[in-house]
Amino acid sequence: MTTNEFILALDQGTTSSRAIVFDRAGTVRGTGQREFRQHYPQPGWVEHDAMEIWQTQLETAREALRNAGATAADVAAIGITNQRETTLLWERATGRPLARAIVWQDRRTAPLCEQLRRDGHAEWLQARTGLVVDAYFSGTKLAWLLEHVPGARQAAERGELAFGTVDTWLVWQLTGGAVHSTDAGNAARTMLFDLHTHDWNDDILALLNIPRSLLPSVAPSCGEVGRTLPEWFGGAIPIAGVAGDQHAATFGQACFSPGMAKNTYGTGCFMLMNVGERPIASSNRLLSTLGWSLPDGRSAYMLEGGIFVAGAAVQWLRDGLGIIPRSADVEALAAQVGDTDDVFVVPAFAGLGAPHWDPYARGTIVGLTRGTTRAHIARATLESIALQSAELLACMNADSDIALAELRVDGGAARNDLLMQMQADLLGVPVVRPRVAESTALGAAGLAGLATGFWASQDEFAAQWQVDRRFEPAWTADRREARLARWRQAVEHAKGWAAGA
Repeated sequence: MTTNEFILALDQGTTSSRAIVFDRAGTVRGTGQREFRQHYPQPGWVEHDAMEIWQTQLETAREALRNAGATAADVAAIGITNQRETTLLWERATGRPLARAIVWQDRRTAPLCEQLRRDGHAEWLQARTGLVVDAYFSGTKLAWLLEHVPGARQAAERGELAFGTVDTWLVWQLTGGAVHSTDAGNAARTMLFDLHTHDWNDDILALLNIPRSLLPSVAPSCGEVGRTLPEWFGGAIPIAGVAGDQHAATFGQACFSPGMAKNTYGTGCFMLMNVGERPIASSNRLLSTLGWSLPDGRSAYMLEGGIFVAGAAVQWLRDGLGIIPRSADVEALAAQVGDTDDVFVVPAFAGLGAPHWDPYARGTIVGLTRGTTRAHIARATLESIALQSAELLACMNADSDIALAELRVDGGAARNDLLMQMQADLLGVPVVRPRVAESTALGAAGLAGLATGFWASQDEFAAQWQVDRRFEPAWTADRREARLARWRQAVEHAKGWAAGA
C-alpha cells in the first residue's frame, strides 16, 4: 500500500474546472474551482477556449493542494474526470489549438448526422459503437473541424495534428506533450471506437474521412498513463485514473454490480445503469457504452440516457428570465405552490437527447394561463428534470429486463430536496443521496487510488459509500402514469421546431 496521504482528482466540467483532494477515507480535504467562458458564436453552437480549460484546471489543482496543506510528495496519484464528447484539435509540435473546442452540447453537425442516417449508416454505426447517430458525439465534430478550419485537413494528413477529448488534452498538457492517450470509456463516446474490439474502427474513420494518425492511444481507465512535469506541482505525480464524468460518477457511487444505477444532476442529467461485462444493445434508443476498463482486462458496460438540459434550465430561470437571484433559490420558489397547475416546461434548448434524439426540438412552455405565476414555472422547470429522468429509467428497465431497486443520485441539483422527492414519486423507487456528494471526482480518485494501491480493492473503496438521505416514493402508480402521459404530450409540442425555421 502506498504511504502517500492523498489522491488529487481533476474534475473538468462544462462550466467550470474543479479539483479536489481526497484522503483514504474518501473525505474531501481541499478544493479549488474556477468558472470559464462559454462561447456561442451562432445559434446551436457552443465552444470553449482550450487554453482556458487547461489554465483553469491547473490553477484549481494548485489551489486544492494548498487548501489541503499538501505537496506533490503527499499525493499518491492524480485521477482525471472530464466533460465528455467535447472535441479538441491541436498541433503536435507546439500544443497550439487550431480552433476553440466544440462542446458536447454543440449541434452544428446535425445535418451531417442526418445525412449519415439517410445514407443508411445509423444501424451499422450503432451496432459497432453502441451510440445513436447524433451531433452529441465527437466523431462528426472532428470531421467538421477538419473540413472547416483552414489548413487542418492538410496538416492532419501530414501527421502534424492531435485530436482529443478533454481528458486527452489535460494528460497532454500535464505531461508536457509526452503522452497522447485516452481511456476506453472516453473513447467509447467518440462514435469512432468499436465496443467489441476495444479499438478505433477503421471503417468508421474512412466513412468520416478522419486520419487514424490524429487519434490517441487507448489505455485502461485504471492504471498509470504518465507523470506530470515537476514544474506544475513541485514534483512529478503519476496520472493513474481517467474516466468521463458520468462514468466516474457511476464508479464513485460504487455501482459495481449489474442492475445498480445512478443519476447525475448537473448542467445536463445523465443516468447510467451497470449491465455487467458485456454490452446490451438498446431497443429503446438508449446508448450502450463502456463505463470503465481495468488493468486485468475486465470492463463494465452501461446503458445510458442523457438529458441535455437539467441544471442549465435552472440557470436559465436565473439568467434568462431573472425570476430567481441564485440557482439555489429555485426550491423555495417552487415550494410556494403545491403543483404546476398543469404547466409543463420542456427545456429542449439544445434539442432532445434520449430517448427522442431530436436535434431540432426547442424549449417550450405549455399550459400557461392568466393564473400562472413564476412559482408555477419554477416548479415545472424542476419537474421537467424528474420527468425526463423517469422516461430514461422506463427505457432502461425494458432494455435490461432488470427492475431497479433504487436510484443513487449526485450532482449539484441532487441537493435540492424537493426535486429528489419529485424524482422518487415519478420513478416509483427510492432515490438515495450519499453523504459525499462529489461522486464524479471521487470516482476519478477511486480509479487512480486502485491503480496505485491507495485502496486495496473495489470492496474497500465501496465501503466508504454512506447514505445521507433516502427519498421514498409517495405517489400511486396511476398518478405517476397520468403525469408521464401528460409530459409526453408536452414534449410533442417541442419536437422539430427548428426544422421548420
